[in-house]
Amino acid sequence: MIAMRRMSGLLLVWMMSPLLCWGWGATGHRASGHLAEQLLTSKARKKVKALLHGHSLAMVSTWLDEVRSDSTYDYTGDWHWTTIPDGKRYEDVAANPDGKAVTMVELIIQKLKQGGLPARQEEEYVKALIHLVADLHQPCHVGNGLDRGANDVKVKWFGRDSNLHRVWDSHMIDDTQLSYTELAQSFVMVDKATLAQWKNASVRDWAHESMTYRPAVYAIGDGNLSYQYSYRNFSTVQLRLLQSSVRLAHILNQIYG
Repeated sequence: MIAMRRMSGLLLVWMMSPLLCWGWGATGHRASGHLAEQLLTSKARKKVKALLHGHSLAMVSTWLDEVRSDSTYDYTGDWHWTTIPDGKRYEDVAANPDGKAVTMVELIIQKLKQGGLPARQEEEYVKALIHLVADLHQPCHVGNGLDRGANDVKVKWFGRDSNLHRVWDSHMIDDTQLSYTELAQSFVMVDKATLAQWKNASVRDWAHESMTYRPAVYAIGDGNLSYQYSYRNFSTVQLRLLQSSVRLAHILNQIYG
């Protein structure tokens, strides 16, 4: 009976998934986790693999979305995004009540660096971190406070009804028909100076970077989006996923490497 209820819950989530927008979609998250794992030191890779019971970063990268089907994890619902209105900075938003992504990433990093966590708590923090680092690099996950991170911006994608958030989460990626490993291979690595700059950026810097893409995100014309919109913006998708990979690996190397 327990197995049947769990299967029913997962089926319900699968049926509802076209209506929901969870950061980057599975392919984007897995590509970010896959490349991050390649950038780990051998020591960090060994420790993280043991912590994740042999699972890859790619395969656990969607865990925080998957547990939305389990009411035990309802408290994580607001972890996936943050709200920073145009012209503001993170520090200007009182307690940032409309999303906790920045707060939670900062807290998780702090707790993992302190150590001494129960094994299950540490494992779940690492899985959440893998997911949330990528989420903060998706421009629509740093919302303007007006349209639920572009979920309320109705558009057509190649003639199909959709919304702008979903275009960035999954449509542009899925329409390439690349696997997550192929998507990761499409990222163009940058020079050492740029890598150092990316690694030294704070979690709040990541959020402020996402804000800079809003003019391009919202340049939707009459809302009928297709090849031209993807052509203009897919390089940003690749860049943000690459940055999330580099930064995630840097954090895990600091903690476990």
